Amino acid sequence: MNIYVGNLPYSMDDFSLRALFEQYGEVKSANVILDRETGRSRGFGFVEMDDNAAGNTAIEALNGHAVDGRDLKVNEARPRESRGGGGGGRGFGGGGGGRRERW
Repeated sequence: MNIYVGNLPYSMDDFSLRALFEQYGEVKSANVILDRETGRSRGFGFVEMDDNAAGNTAIEALNGHAVDGRDLKVNEARPRESRGGGGGGRGFGGGGGGRRERW
């Protein structure tokens, strides 16, 4: 079961997130999401637990639970949605540019 954990204190790291959930069962992975540019926490993360019953127990126990003055938002993670069609370009035709040889 993949679990979303939001409203994390910015001081929380992967290790402390794992420790929080291990009270309810075996944790396969725990990841606090970091900002690419600053390397600081973005305030949310994901926990993966193999046992769905333990995952549901953790969700019930920790949703709304205060950690360092912040009430956690904990629920089953939804599958990542597609960000759209790709192709880019924003309606501006393809490349071109540069000098072309004439035949």
